[in-house]
Amino acid sequence: MRHIHIIGIGTGNPEHLTVQAINAMNAADMVFIPTKGAAKADLAEIRRDICDRYLTREGISIVEFEVPKRAAPERNYVQTVDDWHAAIASLYEGLIGDLPESGAGAFLVWGDPSLYDSTIRIIERVRDAGIVAFDYSVVPGITSIQALAASHRIPINLVGKPVEITTGRRLAETGLTQASTVVMLDGEQAFSTIAEPDAEIFWGAYLGTEHEVIRAGRLGDIADDIVRLRAEERARHGWIMDIYLLRKGRDFEA
Repeated sequence: MRHIHIIGIGTGNPEHLTVQAINAMNAADMVFIPTKGAAKADLAEIRRDICDRYLTREGISIVEFEVPKRAAPERNYVQTVDDWHAAIASLYEGLIGDLPESGAGAFLVWGDPSLYDSTIRIIERVRDAGIVAFDYSVVPGITSIQALAASHRIPINLVGKPVEITTGRRLAETGLTQASTVVMLDGEQAFSTIAEPDAEIFWGAYLGTEHEVIRAGRLGDIADDIVRLRAEERARHGWIMDIYLLRKGRDFEA
């Protein structure tokens, strides 16, 4: 039976790969590399670099494919994402079907496949369709949360306090409700609307890459600077991946 390896590759530093990830890549007959247009060519190039560094077994094919673009929401966000996943699943079905009957393929997933990534659920959708038979396994990777904390040299949690992981869209709806809130997928800079000026923000973009940039401080003091810097970096590179931690309170406070 065909087998698919879903491999977390970290946030841009080829040295993020674990030994388990390297072994899984070398067990594959095909390694699938997504491309997302010229604006995000760096993301594909980092995956190519990873393959050049770590693929040691002869005969492994590199198969690049263009990821369908997600449409602007016409009805609601969930339906738009569902339609987008259906389009990607159809593409994955063809890629997996091109494997030999007992062959293996590998999808290289940014960060970790379990955290704000849909490769696992899309692979499940393909398998449930029953057109092509295969099994799959998941190899964890370093997340952008871990990379952010390492770059700022901080723990994510305050002692005895919970941690929330959410999106910019949700943060804008709910506000800052926890002592520590990690925010991903925030294209609208929701942190700049939070009425908690004394909260701390730890922000980072392009984590793990040579373009990494980080900022930290009192939210009321540096929010505008981060908005400006984010716009400049996006204009410079044509894309941006960023993440931040909002924190209020201190260790050992009641």
